[in-house]
Amino acid sequence: MTEQHEFDKDYWERHWHQTHHDRPGAMSTSPAHPYLARETGGLVPGSALDAGCGAGAEAIWLATHGWQVTAVDIAPVALARAAERATESGVSERVRWVEADLTAWAPETRFDLVTTHYAHPAMPQLAFYDRVAGWVAPGGTLLIVGHLPTSNATGQGHGHGHGHHPPDEASVTLADITAGLDSARWEISTAEEHSRTVPGREVPLHDVVVRATRRP
Repeated sequence: MTEQHEFDKDYWERHWHQTHHDRPGAMSTSPAHPYLARETGGLVPGSALDAGCGAGAEAIWLATHGWQVTAVDIAPVALARAAERATESGVSERVRWVEADLTAWAPETRFDLVTTHYAHPAMPQLAFYDRVAGWVAPGGTLLIVGHLPTSNATGQGHGHGHGHHPPDEASVTLADITAGLDSARWEISTAEEHSRTVPGREVPLHDVVVRATRRP
């Protein structure tokens, strides 16, 4: 029987504790996703939301590059380590850490950049992307990095402790993401599928990357 994942607070707390147990130091040293620099390097820094920030690698990268970041996650253990990393990196004043369930929480303002990397809250994945897209200010940027579906049952996971491969409910196709971005409201500038290798992992990760600008 296929294991079902609830992606609730208990799930993510177990996940981060297991990550720390299996790979001591991983929460302290994992780098930001490579797509972040490529897709945001040409943007003028402003306000940013990192939805499902985990241990903070992407939020800290953004803060280091001039963004004022709101970083939201449901797992206190991940946020605690993220805040420590921000202090160590000298950017703690540029990041606001928020412990919240992204299926219920909503910001009081919109952002120049909304980004999410491998985040899986307790709601359908495409509905989550639609939800966070609503938090992008007119003229702002949406950056989604997710998992492509894989039929390789023996492949390794993405490094976040879900087992041998991303759960079906956390995987999305490029076509499904782009279909949810109405061309009357969004201009899509990046819509790509990638395979990449990560040191210490035996098989590649299969990613989907979408960047879009909300029309004014």
